[in-house]
Amino acid sequence: MTGSLALSPRRTPLSGSGLIRLLATLGDTHVPALKDSFSDGLIRWFDWTDAIALSSALDGPQDAPAEAPSPRSAATAADRDCRRVRDTLTKLAVPDPTADDFPPHRQRYLGWQQAMDTQITPLRRKLRASLSAASPALARLAAVDAVMEKVIGARERTLLSTVPAWLEQHFERVRSAAPEDQPELWRTPFCQDMREVLLAELDLRMQPVEGLLDALRGSPPDQP
Repeated sequence: MTGSLALSPRRTPLSGSGLIRLLATLGDTHVPALKDSFSDGLIRWFDWTDAIALSSALDGPQDAPAEAPSPRSAATAADRDCRRVRDTLTKLAVPDPTADDFPPHRQRYLGWQQAMDTQITPLRRKLRASLSAASPALARLAAVDAVMEKVIGARERTLLSTVPAWLEQHFERVRSAAPEDQPELWRTPFCQDMREVLLAELDLRMQPVEGLLDALRGSPPDQP
């Protein structure tokens, strides 16, 4: 563990995604256990049109594609694309170590989030196209993922838009805890913390993509 997290002991939350646990640790905040299961919570996000779309996706194509590329070659190409996108976005995760106020950090973080949207969304769409061409079962999975992205995506974007506010609170705590004449005591640790938050968000955003990639790797083209 790096950054200001390494400077003092903090409570470690036991639930939530890696991003939620990291933000809670930065804010020394307890994450309560979920009252509902994931499926129960998800149901409340679906309206009747979403439910119909999901049902149609689950009842998707039953016939095998007329011509489909080898799942192995498609998976190899998709894996290469996923690595390229992750590497590119990881290299962008470089906070400004000279900023004494939070607005430059906010603008940089918002720029990272836009870059993730710009690169991950088409990657996910491309993976769905590969799955749709591989087999009926994988085509159904791709259709379900499209519905899930529509329903969950808006909620996810709303929640992720609050991350800079969490970081700003942490920025103020770290800066106020250090002597005014020694900014190096808080600048570097904060930048390390900010980078960890970004990479945790990247992991969260890449999970659906990696799930689709695993399905493409593991299923034969003629699976019913």
